[in-house]
Amino acid sequence: MDWTAINPILLLASLMVAATPIILASVGELIVERAGVLNLGVEGMMITGAVCGFIVAVNTGSPVLGFIGAAIGGAILSLLFGFLTQFLLSNQVATGLALTLFGLGLSALMGQSYIGIKAPDFPDWHIPLLGDIPVIGPIVFQHDPMVYVGLAIVIAVWSFLKYSRAGLILRAVGENHEAAHALGYHVIRVRMLAIMFGGACAGLGGAYLSLVRVPQWTEGMTAGAGWIALAIVVFASWKPLRLLLGAYLFGGVTVLQLNLQAAGMAIPVEYLSMSPYLATIAVLVIMRAGRAPGSLGQSFHASR
Repeated sequence: MDWTAINPILLLASLMVAATPIILASVGELIVERAGVLNLGVEGMMITGAVCGFIVAVNTGSPVLGFIGAAIGGAILSLLFGFLTQFLLSNQVATGLALTLFGLGLSALMGQSYIGIKAPDFPDWHIPLLGDIPVIGPIVFQHDPMVYVGLAIVIAVWSFLKYSRAGLILRAVGENHEAAHALGYHVIRVRMLAIMFGGACAGLGGAYLSLVRVPQWTEGMTAGAGWIALAIVVFASWKPLRLLLGAYLFGGVTVLQLNLQAAGMAIPVEYLSMSPYLATIAVLVIMRAGRAPGSLGQSFHASR
């Protein structure tokens, strides 16, 4: 095994890139679950965002418009989940699983004519002065804009939940929707807005895979990232800043196993490819998650 093939600076820089789609998808799901809704369709919304973003970017030549299209695509698909669970009161777990299967099939259909096409370039930002700092500069300050957008969304969500009145209402709905309704808050409206935000973030995470990580469309390219995002929300105890730790842990293990493969480690590639998911399961088993929102997964009957 050739250890010199592993560049520590490049490894750490790649970690931030690998964690970004997970950060985007999981922070959206965190808001959804803090509103008391359990949406297991993150994978379906991510893959739909990936194909919508890719199609828009290829046809317009603009990755920025691609990300906007991905957010809209993910939000529209999440509206289907919201309508079924909040108005028709379908089971949230079953509907979320169906949403994932629907998203996988829909994306495969939409992306058939785009296989083999390269996405337009999405250049990295070289932040002046900061990007020139030895070691830290290449690791932190020479990434594409979506890396920083993901971090900004996490900080904004943390501030929203902690300091804003709207965040307090959302947390109240998630903890006890009956009490929130009695106080005059529109539970279904709050939950629908949260579901749409979660869908938009999942769409952005999917588009990051198809426009930046692997700038082309491949059927099923999310490869379980949506399920990892769901697990990281639990690992984070529904806290935005702790969510970053979980995402970087998964991203770090993912990048490490790729580097170990490149260095020729004498372990079958299949075992190395399994390692990020095994690490996530191990962390969830070892770490004791915090208390979930009191109304998580419960349907709200407006007629009560």
